[in-house]
Order: sequence, then C-alpha cells, then structure tokens
Amino acid sequence: MARYDEVETTVLEVTTADGARRLVRYLRRRYPPDPAAQATLAVHLVTPGDRLDLVSARYTGDPLGFWRVCDANDALDPDALVDAEAVGTELVVPLPRAASS
Repeated sequence: MARYDEVETTVLEVTTADGARRLVRYLRRRYPPDPAAQATLAVHLVTPGDRLDLVSARYTGDPLGFWRVCDANDALDPDALVDAEAVGTELVVPLPRAASS
C-alpha cells in the first residue's frame, strides 16, 4: 500500500489567463494517522548511519514503507529521524496495515 492509496482524487475547474477553462485533477489533503492509534511492530534504537528505508526494510521487508515510520513518529522531516542528532533515540516501527477493501 502506498502513502496516497486511500486519498481521494478531486477535480477543480479553473480559468486560464486567456479565458479558457480547464480541469485540474489533484489529490485531496492526506491526514496522517494518529501515532497513538497505530500498533507497534518494533522499537528501533537509532545508530550512526541509519537510513529510514533500511530501518523499514529490516523490520517489515518493505524499504518503500519508510513513510509509515515517519507517520508513527509524527515526523514532518524524515531525515530528522535518523540524522546525527537522533542517534540514541527510539523510533517506533508500526505494524503495516492491510489495504482497505
């Protein structure tokens, strides 16, 4: 499941500078899940050289699921979770959810 799989697409009609009308398709705003509501798979102690894709791959087998780790730790800046200042902190690795039917 990708980060935006469950986000609705909508359409906005706009008028261009020359007066023509066109439809602009876009994703609605994505609201991250409440970190407290997510089940924890593991807690990872950040060490020098850690990368979120490798942390995600280690625990879930999915390096592209690093965004779940960001959501579980309420992080806006993914790099801040594993930078030099983060060494020694704990990262919550959430249990991946199944895709909705």
